[in-house]
Amino acid sequence: MIEWIILSILLIALIYLFWHYLKLRGEIETRARKIFEEWKVAELNEKAKFLFESWKREEEKRIREDAIKKSEMVIKGKVIEHLIPFFPDFRYNPKDARFVGSPVDFLIFDGLSEGKLRKIVFAEVKTGKSDLSNRERLVKECIESKKVVYETIYYKTKWT
Repeated sequence: MIEWIILSILLIALIYLFWHYLKLRGEIETRARKIFEEWKVAELNEKAKFLFESWKREEEKRIREDAIKKSEMVIKGKVIEHLIPFFPDFRYNPKDARFVGSPVDFLIFDGLSEGKLRKIVFAEVKTGKSDLSNRERLVKECIESKKVVYETIYYKTKWT
């Protein structure tokens, strides 16, 4: 009879240990999956960070190169604006051209240096495919609609 009690206790202990083993195995699998998922997410985040940093460096380099190129074009355009009266294909006498800069580049008094003024030209110098700005377009429209006047402005000072 004692043998049956010992055998029953051992069987109950064996069943309990087997049940506990299955429970722990499930928990270990769950923990292992969780650790693996965390590792995978961390690894993907690290890779994404590396790719982003690489992309950022390349884009920054491209943006800087583009800015330098645009800056060079602007500088060349400004130099050309000032020197255009001295180019061989400039239609007017350079002595008649006055650089204004904004909102038009030049006022050209055609023939003034020869003593016979033929016309006054408002000129805008453009390089490449650039268009008129809004302000330049407004000036052009005003001139074309003949809304141009000549005024003499007298200023009285204490000294005169």
